[in-house]
Order: sequence, then structure tokens, then C-alpha cells
Amino acid sequence: MAYSVYMAQGFDPGLTQTYSGQLRRIVNKDGTFNVRHVGGQYHLYLHIVSLSWKKFFLLAICCFLFTNGVFASLYMSIGVENLSGGDPQMSPLANAFFFSTQTLTTVGYGHISPRGYLVSSVAALEGMLGLMGFAVITGLLYGRISRPSARIVFSDRMLVAPYEGATSLQFRIANARTNVLMDIEANMVLMTVDTDPDGKMKRKYAELPLERNHVHLFPLSWTVVHPIVESSPLWGKTAAEITALQAEVLILIRCFDDTFSQTVNSLHSYRHEEIVWNSRFEPAFYFDERGDMVLQLDRLNAWRRAE
Repeated sequence: MAYSVYMAQGFDPGLTQTYSGQLRRIVNKDGTFNVRHVGGQYHLYLHIVSLSWKKFFLLAICCFLFTNGVFASLYMSIGVENLSGGDPQMSPLANAFFFSTQTLTTVGYGHISPRGYLVSSVAALEGMLGLMGFAVITGLLYGRISRPSARIVFSDRMLVAPYEGATSLQFRIANARTNVLMDIEANMVLMTVDTDPDGKMKRKYAELPLERNHVHLFPLSWTVVHPIVESSPLWGKTAAEITALQAEVLILIRCFDDTFSQTVNSLHSYRHEEIVWNSRFEPAFYFDERGDMVLQLDRLNAWRRAE
């Protein structure tokens, strides 16, 4: 079922931004929406859990260094002479910093110890914050590790390929992991931009029915096919017309992960410049000398021109 959304002057596209008359893609290559929220409710936990591993560990290291730097400054302001047993080969600041790290992590090697009520109180406070801080980091780590996610890889290009005497729109997916995915369901939506006689732009959405939108098992690659028949929104369209419409095809894959016993989703999109016409995919698997079927993920993007 197709439907349209009419926009006010200036064309508020709802899901993306305008740039030099061209729309940016709605869905980024990593599966995230090209939307920046302003003025909404900020959730720190969700933000940290959603960070990449590189950014997460970088954030943890920066927080660790910053916290120890603050407490080292406090020890220095109180007087480093109140820390007995410091290493004479290191500067007073270095002794204060490494004493802070030992207190924060509750390692406590013992060669540096606080002396006096004030510095002992600061060390006690730091020890309490260290226990609480590492408990929070442990919870964040568990939340990141235990969160189920699909590692489905998509072909770099979407093809307009021959299909049963006509043509079809195709893309290919595969499971990049060795876990078992079952009950895979695919949905495809075509998003285009039209201009009415008054010069106002409107975005149109149309579902693209698939030859098969569900498979029970997913051990190999799956070529998802939309037949371009008379009822298809792509019927009779050329590459130039698709480009003029600034077409983008939104893909949603939903499947059941047997490892986590949960449903996982994967989002992807192809823009008009990522559609190759009159081509077909080449096989991405073969049988070895023992008769075993081998899936070649590096050939998921292999295609050739149709004859």
C-alpha cells in the first residue's frame, strides 16, 4: 500500500535533511537513522551502551585519568608530605597520582599510606567512589555484552536483474556470525521525492512486495527479490527516473537468534546511486573436496553484467 506525506514550504522531509536540493540518505550505512534529536530527553545509560567499543573504552580511560587527576590535585593541595612512604625517585605529583590510582582501584600496595584525618578522609571518599564507579562500569559492560544484536551483512549494491522473463530488484544478505538465526523476515519500502505543479515537494512511501519475505533457516546467503511487475511502483521506471526521484530503498530484517532466544533486527538502505542495472549476482558458495558446502562472505558482493 502506497501513501504520501505532503510537506510545508521548504520541504520538511521528516526523516532527513536537505542539502543543495538533494536529500541525504535516511538510513546510514551502519543501520542508524540520519536524524539528530534536539531538545529531547537524554538517557546516559542508553547512550553509553550504544557507543562503539572503541569509544566506550576511550571514555572509561578518560574518566579514570580525570578522576585520579582530581584526587591527586586534592592530595597535593592538602600536602604531599601527608602521604608517607612515597617513592623518592618520582615527583610529588606522580606519587599523589599513583596513590590515587591504588586507592580508587582498591589495590593498595601499601608502600604509600595516608597520614592525618584530612587526607585519610579524602582517601576514604575516593575508595567509596572507586567501588561505586567500577560497579557501574561492570554493569555497563554486562549490558553491552548481553545485548543481542544481529550481524547481518548486506551486499554493497542492489541489482536490477533478469527475473522469469522480466526484471526484479535484488539484494543479498548473509549471517556474518556462526550462531543460528531462524525465522528470518524481510521487508522493503521504496521512498521517493516528487514535486507537484506548485513546486512543493512531497515524499512518497510504497511497500515493495517480495517474491519470498520469509525463510525458516539462514545457513547460506539469501537473495531477496522484488519482482518488477505491473503492480510494482518501479514498473516502467528507468535509471534516470529513479535518480530524479531521489529514490532510497529501506530494508528491515527481523529474525530470531537462537543463542540469546530473542528477536533481533537489522536496518539497511540503498540509495539510487547504489543500484546497478541489468546485472546479476554470482554464486557465493561452493562445495569443497569433501562435499561440504562453503559460504564465501567475501563474495557476497560478487556480480556481473547480465547477458
